[in-house]
Order: sequence, then C-alpha cells, then structure tokens
Amino acid sequence: MSKLMLAMLMSAILVFMAACGANKANTNDAGNTGNAGASASPVQSEQPAESPAAAAETVYPFKVTDATGTELTFEKAPAKVVSLAPSETEVLYAVGAGEEVAGVDSYSNYPEEAASKPKVGDMTTNIEAVAALNPDLVVASSSMNADAVEQLRKLNITVLATDPKTYDETIAKIETIGKIMNKNTEAAQVATHMRDVKQQVTDAVKDAPKKLVYLEFSPGWTVGSGTFLDELLTIAGGTNVGASQAGWYEVSAEEVVKQNPEIILYPDLGEDPNPIVTGINSRPGWDAIDAVKNKQMFEVGNDETSRVGPRLADALLQVAKALHPDLVK
Repeated sequence: MSKLMLAMLMSAILVFMAACGANKANTNDAGNTGNAGASASPVQSEQPAESPAAAAETVYPFKVTDATGTELTFEKAPAKVVSLAPSETEVLYAVGAGEEVAGVDSYSNYPEEAASKPKVGDMTTNIEAVAALNPDLVVASSSMNADAVEQLRKLNITVLATDPKTYDETIAKIETIGKIMNKNTEAAQVATHMRDVKQQVTDAVKDAPKKLVYLEFSPGWTVGSGTFLDELLTIAGGTNVGASQAGWYEVSAEEVVKQNPEIILYPDLGEDPNPIVTGINSRPGWDAIDAVKNKQMFEVGNDETSRVGPRLADALLQVAKALHPDLVK
C-alpha cells in the first residue's frame, strides 16, 4: 500500500474513532464527523458593537469560544500563525492571511504557496517544531489534533480548535478566523460564495427525484449519517445508501448490493488504476448494481471532498453535477 493510501486509511480510522469519542490522534484532516443536521457554529465569537463604517475592521479585544469550550481573547490580529491541518491552511489563505502563515502540516498542499512553508509534522504534530516558530496562534482540528492541542496549551501557546460538522458550520469557522485575523472583507467574500453555491444547488435540484448514491471515500470505507459528506449528498439531491449507520465505517458489500445504488462516487486518489475502482470491480455481485451496470461511477476531487474549508463549495458542485448533470452546470 502506497504512502498516500496508508495515510488515507489511517485518517479514515482515526476519524471514526474521533466520532466515537476517542479523540487521541494527530493526523491529516481527512474528515470531520458529526451531526449533519446541526446548525450551531463550531466556534462562538463576541464582537463588540461597531459603526457601519468600521464594519470591515475587527474590534479588539475579540473573544472566541472554540470547539473545546476554551475561551480565547485576541488583543490584536495574530502576526504568526501555524496550521496543523490542510483545511485550516486553506482557510487562512482564502481569507488573505497567507503572509501570516509561519508553518503548516505536511499534507497542506493547497494553495501552492503553502508548500514552501516550514513543516510541523504529518500524521503526528511535531510539538517542538511548532514551539520553535513562536506562533501567536495555532489553528487545529479539535478531533484530529486533540493531543497536539493539549500539549501546545500546556506550553501556553494559543490554539484555536474547531470541528465544523456541516457546510454552514464550515462557513461560520471561516468567518470567525477572518475576524481573528482582521480579514473580514475577504472572509465575507468566501462565505458569500459558499452560500451562493449552496443556494444554486438547492434551487437546481429541489424538484428532482432523489438519486440513490453510494460513496466510497477510501478503499473499503464508506460514509454514514452525521457527517458533512452525508450532508453534501443530501444537499446535492441524493440519498446516501450508507446513512443507516452513523459516522465513517467499513463497507458491507452485501448491504450495498441490496441497496442497489444508482450512482457511485469515489475520490481521485492520485493512482492509476484507482484502488477504489479496482476493489469495486472485484467484489462478488457488484456487477449487478445499477451504478456499475450503467457506468454511473464518477470520480470527485479528494481534497475538496475531505476538507472542511472553502473548497467544500467545489465539492458540493462536483457531487451535484454527478448526480444531476442535466440540472447543475
């Protein structure tokens, strides 16, 4: 198994463990699980009243309560920020705070500028490397980076830990990070785009029959209810055949055959042939599934569909186009 596949499989397992409450792993932000129907923001912020003319500027001190229940107070915009997860890296760059990024995890590959930043670990955060950068702020996943968050806070390093479980919570996270960094205009532009895409897809598929969909995000692993990917399938006009179980779990080959999905989605893993497709084609009885028989198997972007950041809008469009190509352009 290649390094990429091993990393993805480990991420899948650790995400599942995190959903069950075993938040002990530091790994790539391959997915954040939770109640897809929840509407609460992953972070709560307290912004003092300000005049309309000053609406684009954050008023400090600015207080935030993160996903771990920790209250953070920012006296000014952080000048040096370290990201422990690809999704957080993408958010920082999307809101125009790329120059303030002092370090990233090894999986942060977007945008291209992130590749030149000092690396602070891969599936395990290098605490010493983070501390050596002397950051004003570390941004992390409360589930995937749980150990690192705890260790860094013991060193009196400020950490914002988030865990968005829905599309809207992802937008709220972006807006909050924008406020912290005093990049409100840029964050608002990202948020508006994401909301516009969601509305576009919702309007396009509102009267369309629901498509029965199976999604395999890593070889042998599918996604169930209470996850942002399950929510994306629903918004895009689909019904997830894996929704009878919660979280991220190993495939029951017989159950998928029984459900007989019309469409199968899988991410681009950067390998040819794609090991997910190889697995599907080798499973007994799967050649009788409608999606396989009718060649309705579609590849979607791996990073876009696995990161709770600004490109979740791209993921939603990709999924919607695969499910309803005649309605979503």
